[in-house]
Amino acid sequence: MSVYIVASIAVEDWEEYAKYQAGFLDVFARYNGELLAVSDEPRVIEGEWPFTRAVVLRFPSEEDARLWYESPEYQAIAQHRWRASKGTVIGFEALPEPIVGSGQKRGT
Repeated sequence: MSVYIVASIAVEDWEEYAKYQAGFLDVFARYNGELLAVSDEPRVIEGEWPFTRAVVLRFPSEEDARLWYESPEYQAIAQHRWRASKGTVIGFEALPEPIVGSGQKRGT
């Protein structure tokens, strides 16, 4: 079952963060991940957003996600992200089947 990783990041030092970005895709590509979305200007729909960046990743399984995150290669480049930013990273399993809206508007 697919696993999603969502990162909410407040970048404080873009020069240091650039070192993380420079190595990210090379390491990420080795672990069957998909980079689904990245935004440096996410729109706040509700609540507070004290971050400057949002990232959504997908892996085929929990094992793939864990192998990527715990890999020595990723941990080495993650040091740059940790020095350059603060944030929250969460992971969760996909639903067994997507739930699709009916396409009808409310009140119809």
